[in-house]
Amino acid sequence: MTRKGIQADGCVRKARIADAEEIHSLISYFAERHRMLFRSMEDLYEKIREFRVFVDSSGAILGCCALTVMWRDLAEVRSLAVDAGSKGMGIGRQLVEHAIAEAGGLGIEKVFALTYEDEFFKRLGFKVISKDLLPHKVWTDCIRCPMKDDCREIAVEIEIGKNDE
Repeated sequence: MTRKGIQADGCVRKARIADAEEIHSLISYFAERHRMLFRSMEDLYEKIREFRVFVDSSGAILGCCALTVMWRDLAEVRSLAVDAGSKGMGIGRQLVEHAIAEAGGLGIEKVFALTYEDEFFKRLGFKVISKDLLPHKVWTDCIRCPMKDDCREIAVEIEIGKNDE
């Protein structure tokens, strides 16, 4: 059960090229409200392999998120977006859990996110960390953010295991 007591009927799967327009629409909705960065169609096509989508029983895409590998032991959950009418149905949780599982399968030790919704991530086991602990590469996206001079995003991180090298 979820917070509202309703569970979305569907599944998480890796994104396909044909999903790019729906992913773009989901992300743009929140980007227009300054809740995340815009992603161009070109960027989505280039990075489609990083994305997963939540697809309901009718085939509609109700959510998306990307997992971007940043370094040998670190990945980022990016572009987490859930259809506004489907909030609270466990879709975001399923997307993030899918991304964390993939990171674990790659041998990555930590996953982080920059978010305005830290309570959501805390419920999934993430802890708030200082943004100063994140690698410089993370901030390359900040240059194109309209909120860069007044950033209120919170850094969160979860440790998912040690690399068994």
